[in-house]
Amino acid sequence: MLRVRNVVWIVTAGILMAALVALFATPSRGRSPMSSVAPGSETTAWPAAAAPPESDSPAASGPEAAVFAPLGAGPLRTDGGNIVDADGNVVHLTGVNWFGMETSTFAPQGLWARSLDAMLDQMVQAGFNTIRLPYSDQLFDPTSTPNGIDFQKNADLQGLTGLQIMDQVVQRAGERGLKVILDRHRPTAAGQTELWYTDHVSEQRWIDDWVLLAGRYRGNPTVIGADLDNEPHGGATWGDGNPQTDWRAAAERAGNAVLQSNPDWLIFVEGIEHQGDDWYWWGGNLSLAGQMPVELAIPNRLVYEAHDYGPGVSNQKWFQASNFPLNLESIWNSHWAYLKLTGIAPVLVGEFGGRSVGDDQEGIWQRSLVSYLQANGFDYTYWCWNPNSGDTGGVLNDDWTTLNQAKLTILQAYQWPLLGSPESAAAAQAIVAAQGSPTLSGPGGGGASVVPAPAVMSGASTGSFAIGGPFDPDPAHVLLGSGGPNDPDAAHRQARQADEQRYLELHGTPWDHAVYVTAPRR
Repeated sequence: MLRVRNVVWIVTAGILMAALVALFATPSRGRSPMSSVAPGSETTAWPAAAAPPESDSPAASGPEAAVFAPLGAGPLRTDGGNIVDADGNVVHLTGVNWFGMETSTFAPQGLWARSLDAMLDQMVQAGFNTIRLPYSDQLFDPTSTPNGIDFQKNADLQGLTGLQIMDQVVQRAGERGLKVILDRHRPTAAGQTELWYTDHVSEQRWIDDWVLLAGRYRGNPTVIGADLDNEPHGGATWGDGNPQTDWRAAAERAGNAVLQSNPDWLIFVEGIEHQGDDWYWWGGNLSLAGQMPVELAIPNRLVYEAHDYGPGVSNQKWFQASNFPLNLESIWNSHWAYLKLTGIAPVLVGEFGGRSVGDDQEGIWQRSLVSYLQANGFDYTYWCWNPNSGDTGGVLNDDWTTLNQAKLTILQAYQWPLLGSPESAAAAQAIVAAQGSPTLSGPGGGGASVVPAPAVMSGASTGSFAIGGPFDPDPAHVLLGSGGPNDPDAAHRQARQADEQRYLELHGTPWDHAVYVTAPRR
């Protein structure tokens, strides 16, 4: 009997141990892209070709993984229809738009009601991992003074230029682990335009301002990419060779200029409005991108971007169809989703949103779209954080403080965790300071005078460089200890170690300031 009890005790203990292992091995909410859809969401049967992705990529193993490879450590790249981190793990951007820098306030809106820190803290608490940050080229004009800010709540923003406020948003977002996509939303604060240039803001000015930003944030893991131009529409064309209207060709020109200045960024390219008689949302029509793709000089950097809205913005004909909402999937597939589903390139749904998440047409559309994004592993940035978007409202209520729980419940069904490691303020400040004080674009339509990106040292590849490492163009970072053993950013440490090894392979001798690779491998 005692022997039986011992056996029973051993079996019971084994079961309890297995249960504990299973409990602690289960990823936290948000880690898996296949979290359950919120109650009441539309249930749609997805085609076999669009089967849901695996919940997680294999985790890195070995003793260095825990120190150097948090999920989402950059720089980010693309692999087929996915965005991947430096270790090749599939990651997802599930973020929100925060507008204002593209308007005449020249600062993110809502800072009259709350502090910048409080806003960013709440974005993290709400579960977002990325901010799409709109701006206009006018932000960089010397006469563009930030306003609409309560400086009692934001004393450290007083006296800053628009560009310096952008620095603060980037720095403080990075401290919290948020990523940032910069979005050239319009040429001036006056409003959006059909094309990427106007009589007052030339194409060269547009490109020069992008090169300025790419150089300014080069090496900063918080800023992950450039949304080259918001919502080309009207006369914008795709692939027809017309130098005045061909958005695909213009995106290649600007994208390659950006990558020359900052090869680690992702390049986000939106669609147009119509192809022939096929009219869609501004920036949402990518129907020709599959057969006439954007081609960049550096591979694995291209992410297409679509915008999609509901009947609260415009009551399109497909919302009136007898088979609504079952017709939505084919509409999305034909205009933008096919690019990811067939493995051509990732697609960020950079804007979507609406006031209703109920049982009316707009609510059904919005819940159906979130379910579709989740089931197929798309990336998104929701429009928007601000409550003062007239036709959509925001994640915040009109008091600029409380959250719209109905919207958030829908979105929280598909949110990913923060990517990579938080960026220390000192490291972010050092990166910006290393770029000096660029001469900003003037208010005219001509080209801007900008400080060119420092050259990568001779013999090195044109890929990424480590902050403080042998291919860092600014030697001051070495003196600051960036990328060294005491740097709190694991991505910096990992990148510097890799670059020290690359230096050894290129030159046959360790780098003079090496701290990791100090002798040839035997």
